[in-house]
Amino acid sequence: MEQSLYPAPSKELSQRRKELAPETFDAFQAFSKQVFAEGALPVKTKELIAVAVAHVTQCPYCIRSHTKRATLRGATPQEIMEAICVAAEMRAGAALAHSALAIDAMNQEAVKPHT
Repeated sequence: MEQSLYPAPSKELSQRRKELAPETFDAFQAFSKQVFAEGALPVKTKELIAVAVAHVTQCPYCIRSHTKRATLRGATPQEIMEAICVAAEMRAGAALAHSALAIDAMNQEAVKPHT
C-alpha cells in the first residue's frame, strides 16, 4: 500500500482543525471568504493570483483547490499556465535579485586581509 506524503483533504481533517482551534479556524474561514469575495478584483482574477502564489509556496492542496476554483470561475488552461509562469519568473527573479547579498558578502570578504 502506497502512502502519500500529503493526506487527502477530508471533512474529518477539517473538523479536527476546528476542534483544536475553533476561534482561529472560524476567523480564518471568515477572512478567506472575505478575501475571495467579489471586490475591486473579480473573483476569477483572485483565483488566478492564488494559483500563482500556491506555486510559489508549493502548497499542493492550494494548487489543486485554486486551480479548480479558477476553472470554475472561467479561467482557461492558458490563463492558468500564464499565471504559473508569472509566479515562476517572480521566484527566479527574486533569487537573482538576492544575488546582491552574495555579491556584497564576496566583496566584503575580498577586502579583508587573509592570514
